[in-house]
Amino acid sequence: MRVLEDFNVGNVLPLDSYLMTQTEIIEFASRYDPQPFHTDIEHSRTRALGGLLASGWHTTSVYMRLAVDAYMSDTAVLTSPGVQDLRWLHPVRAGDTLSGNVTVVSVRVSQSKPDRGILETQGLLWNQHEQTVLSLTAKAFVKTREGSLLDAAP
Repeated sequence: MRVLEDFNVGNVLPLDSYLMTQTEIIEFASRYDPQPFHTDIEHSRTRALGGLLASGWHTTSVYMRLAVDAYMSDTAVLTSPGVQDLRWLHPVRAGDTLSGNVTVVSVRVSQSKPDRGILETQGLLWNQHEQTVLSLTAKAFVKTREGSLLDAAP
C-alpha cells in the first residue's frame, strides 16, 4: 500500500485507455444528465452540435475510474476535500478512446494530524487525436507512513 511519502512532486502516473460507446453515453446521460444532445441522436440540437456528446460528468466519472485503477486503489487514501479547476475542454463523442495521466503537484504532511497529509494532483484526459478533453486539480487526504503503521498496531 502506497503512503504519502511514496509520492514526489513531478511524478507522472499514466492512466489506461477507455473507449466511449454510444450506448454508454446515452445510458449515463439518461440517468444523470438528460439533455437531448447527450441522449437523442436525432434531436436538432444534437445535429447542430455535430452529433451525440458525452456529458462532462460522464467524462469526469471515467477519469475517476481510471485514476482509481492507476494508483488510488493501492494508496492509503482517506478521503478527498474535492477538485478544483474542472474543465471540459473538447467534446467527447462515441468512439473516442480516452487516455491520460496524473501529475503530482504537491505533497504535504498535515501539521495538526501527522498521521496524514494532502496529495495534490493535476489530472488530464485526451482523446485519440491528442486533444485534451478534461483537466482538473484534485486533493486527497493520504495516510503517512506513521499513519499506516498505527493501523497495523494490535
